[in-house]
Amino acid sequence: MTGGALAPYAARAAASLGRRFAEPPAAPRSEFQRDRDRIVHCTAFRRLEYKTQVFVNHEGDLFRTRLTHSIEVAQIARSIARRLALDEDLIEAISLAHDLGHTPFGHAGQDALSACMAPWGGFEHNLQSLRVVDELEQRYGAFDGLNLCFETREGILKHCSPANARALGELGRRFLEHRQPSLEAQLANLADEIAYDHHDVDDGLRSGLLSLDELESVDLFADHARAVRARFADLAPRRLVHEVLRRMISERIEDLLAQTRTGLAAVAPTDIDAVRLAPPLAAFSDAMLARVRPLKQLLHSRLYRHARVVAVMDEARAVVRELFGRLLAEPTLLPDEHRIRNNAIGPRAVSDYIAGMTDRFAIREYLRISGDGPAAAALLASPLAAGALAARPVSAG
Repeated sequence: MTGGALAPYAARAAASLGRRFAEPPAAPRSEFQRDRDRIVHCTAFRRLEYKTQVFVNHEGDLFRTRLTHSIEVAQIARSIARRLALDEDLIEAISLAHDLGHTPFGHAGQDALSACMAPWGGFEHNLQSLRVVDELEQRYGAFDGLNLCFETREGILKHCSPANARALGELGRRFLEHRQPSLEAQLANLADEIAYDHHDVDDGLRSGLLSLDELESVDLFADHARAVRARFADLAPRRLVHEVLRRMISERIEDLLAQTRTGLAAVAPTDIDAVRLAPPLAAFSDAMLARVRPLKQLLHSRLYRHARVVAVMDEARAVVRELFGRLLAEPTLLPDEHRIRNNAIGPRAVSDYIAGMTDRFAIREYLRISGDGPAAAALLASPLAAGALAARPVSAG
């Protein structure tokens, strides 16, 4: 942690529940700093630069990607942690790692891969993020994965089915016993929500799918827009939007801090174990949840379900389904390292391979295995592939 003494209820790197494989101390870095550094340097983190947030990566240079989203989450989370005297390095590590297992093409890719994997336990990007840091990253001679601390892994795993929880042992016990993770993990999850709500507004406006008039029908946006116009006359639209969004983010953060402090005061946890045994302590107020609801509804109806976005995402689902079917039927199409790593070829090996793809690599793999047939021709004529093949060559590596 930087910036002062830790609160009693904060996670403490020196008292970490440890790593799966013992290692010498990280000094002068803390164990949570070491985790953060390992995440930043891993292959899966770099791939996030070319994975969809809302708009497919090649649709525009200024739209958010999974990488820029993760960085924004980490910035918000770290600033919250400092004000609550929590461990900033832990909350940053959780924030940077939370989407490492996300598929290409955003939630459309996840939905398609989950449907493909339904007979074999399904697919959930949150659990896949843990799989990435526990097994799939291949960087160290002594172990698979990144060998992160228990507290970092706990924060990455936000959701888990009972069956998966039982298979995870100690890490999964809290889902079976209805306990909470650290306060750092709880707040990282809500920082994620703050980040995507507001940067999706920005990207929606930049794309032209949302308008200022539509947003000004939402009180949360309109209230801040009036305040900005009162202070800055004749402000250019883009600057107006930035001023409004940063005020909206600040309002959400201040509400989260106030409500979390209220929860802490009621429970008065003396250590991280007391946090884990308490009800969720990080939360927005009921008033803020009601205030944000119309914004979420607008984003869903006018952006996420816009015909242009839906058309691209339908193509993306088809790409993922075709990739899965062909790779499962013809495992020799998988790279050698995936076949060697998994020993026996099966659905999970195929799922791991597809989940690790960037948007444009998935498109190229689809074209490679489809050959010159009608499926490839249809994809090349679709909006999904527009611009992807003009980018420089990429690999699955």
